[in-house]
Amino acid sequence: MIIAGLQKTTLLDYPGKIGMTVFLAGCNFRCDWCYSAELVLPEKIKNQSKISEKEFFSFLKSRQGLVDGVVICGGEPTINKDLPDFIKRIKELNFLVKLDTNGSNPKMLDQLIKDKLIDYVAMDIKLPKDKYSRVFFDNTKIEDIQKSIDILKEGKIDYEFRTTVVPEVLKKEDVVEIAQWISGAKKYYLQNFRAEKTIDPQFEEKKPYSEEYLLEIKKEISSLFDVCDVR
Repeated sequence: MIIAGLQKTTLLDYPGKIGMTVFLAGCNFRCDWCYSAELVLPEKIKNQSKISEKEFFSFLKSRQGLVDGVVICGGEPTINKDLPDFIKRIKELNFLVKLDTNGSNPKMLDQLIKDKLIDYVAMDIKLPKDKYSRVFFDNTKIEDIQKSIDILKEGKIDYEFRTTVVPEVLKKEDVVEIAQWISGAKKYYLQNFRAEKTIDPQFEEKKPYSEEYLLEIKKEISSLFDVCDVR
């Protein structure tokens, strides 16, 4: 496990909580529009400054009483086999834990929930169901994404689904298709694309959709969810 960064305080990443975020390097997806290339591309990870687990837990102890929870994101955290042990150590310090995931490891997700190691999950839905294989090829199985969706919709843990609406990758009809796929979910958020330091530099030239466009999509799909909003 490579700890590649810390955000000492966040009021945005853990809904309703004061949190801190730990960034784990490495990912099984290669989204051209991803703006965390330093956590995804091996050649960039190699040059990224690292934080030892000893340093991390020493800092975490200093945050007891100051923050409510730890957000674990990446990259993709669930590619790390030692993630459950890492989270156990966090929970022993009485922090809540939120996991950000692409949903490609339903087996680990299910076990983390059963073992009560996580308290909140944010799962990214990248594309409509039938487009996953066209973009990610052999890097994921749509069956795994579906299993993760089903696990979360069981409601055994607080969760949200979210989609970054990337120009030229997703249009209104694509987001509507995603919404229909995950309909009945508790919460679904649309996130606007940020054109910065993307894996494929061409995406840095893309102009994000207007907020009005995203609100228009929200209006069409909001009846499918308990909560639907634009971030």
